[in-house]
Amino acid sequence: MSTRQPPANLEAEQALLGAILTNNRVLEKVSDFLRADHFSHPAHSTIYDACQTLVERGHLANPVTLKPYLEHKEELAEVGGARYLAQLVDSVVTIINAEDYGTLIHDLHLRRELIAMGTDLVNEAFQAELDSSAVLQIENAEKRLFELATTGQQDGGPKTFKESLIGAINLAELAHKRDGELSGVPTMLADLDKKLGGLHDSDLLILAGRPSMGKTALATNIAFNAASFFRERAQEGEPAKSVVFFSLEMSSEQLATRILSEQAEVNSHRLRTGDLANEDFDRVLQTATNLHSVPLYIDDTPALSVGAMRTRCRRLARTHGGRENGLGLIVIDYLQLLQGNPGERSDSRVNEVSAITRGMKALAKELNVPVLALSQLSRQVEQREDKRPQLSDLRESGSIEQDADVVMFVYREQYYLERVEPSQRPEETRERFDERHAAWVERSERAHNKAEVIVAKQRHGPIGIVSLFFDGNYTRFGNLQGGEPPPEEY
Repeated sequence: MSTRQPPANLEAEQALLGAILTNNRVLEKVSDFLRADHFSHPAHSTIYDACQTLVERGHLANPVTLKPYLEHKEELAEVGGARYLAQLVDSVVTIINAEDYGTLIHDLHLRRELIAMGTDLVNEAFQAELDSSAVLQIENAEKRLFELATTGQQDGGPKTFKESLIGAINLAELAHKRDGELSGVPTMLADLDKKLGGLHDSDLLILAGRPSMGKTALATNIAFNAASFFRERAQEGEPAKSVVFFSLEMSSEQLATRILSEQAEVNSHRLRTGDLANEDFDRVLQTATNLHSVPLYIDDTPALSVGAMRTRCRRLARTHGGRENGLGLIVIDYLQLLQGNPGERSDSRVNEVSAITRGMKALAKELNVPVLALSQLSRQVEQREDKRPQLSDLRESGSIEQDADVVMFVYREQYYLERVEPSQRPEETRERFDERHAAWVERSERAHNKAEVIVAKQRHGPIGIVSLFFDGNYTRFGNLQGGEPPPEEY
């Protein structure tokens, strides 16, 4: 039985190389997507690589200039040495179809890679290893397929200033059509949206805070508000988008309970324990029915790797409108619970977190969506008199601060004040104690149901503090108006 040969077209490779040697400007048409290893014949790969090197150095690439570099190469000796270069030039009929030859060579390379990948998949599936489960093999296969599919895509490269201006005008037009609303994804928190301009595509946003500050509650509110916004826009005829929330700490049911408590205005603890009056339970059921169509997805897989998360985001983007408009927002709770990709893990947690943040930023750019990732803060915050976080408080702060486009902190003074009610000191007069206690009460009243979002870094906008309303009964953040929540919302 004859063995099938991998797909290749030596004539197309010879025609392209001959065209390049005849006119080096042909290289400009194919160099963006065609690499030396895309050629099937080793000699052709060597010649193409040498042509690229000479042209990049500003030299002419032809049989004469290439001869000193290639005459001793074993790959070229097999096809006749330097004389083969002259044969390539002599065989050229036209250089008009050179780009078509390059596209054909690239396509055949992809086919050979697919064949090799299929062979590897079969061999790996037959090998049972403890650290390589079937699910991990599937994720790796999907990753390799995606990388292969995007190899040679020509959607990158420099753009003219005119193209960039058109993109900027399109963003401004979108905002203008929304009557001054945001061009980015809105959080529905007016002051925060005003400070950030919404959550912008391809941005990595870090939301950090100490435990019990409400960072998960705020991220949940933002995710739900964004999903509700996308539902409204889809009903108006705009492309459908969705939000995916990766919850590595809480289960999907716990997150859904938080959202249900907030929307139905039922105390979250009573909802969890079942301590509800009949009318409250009826309201919960009605609210749940209304929320069924909200395009919010929750993935509560523990110890998820960046690669697995990227694979799931790509899959969700494809199944909901394609890579350009399937996803509108990705939320990750929280960064330190993510795992590095197999083979990229390091003994140093700082290095591993660096790889994770780079992966999240790459994901934001690849899918062109904002990625909101939660992060822990170090305990050194608790050692200071002023508990407001700062950039140096971020765990593994170097890589997080560097890769993030926006860094925000959640801070609730009320949390700390409730735990430091003053007591009378020895030898302190009653009058002095009453003064201190009255000052504490006044300060506690000012901080009651209030939260701060500290925008400590914003690559494209201002930094500063945004005040929000926080209702612990419903784990809900809202707009603050004159110190009180707006009556129509609360």
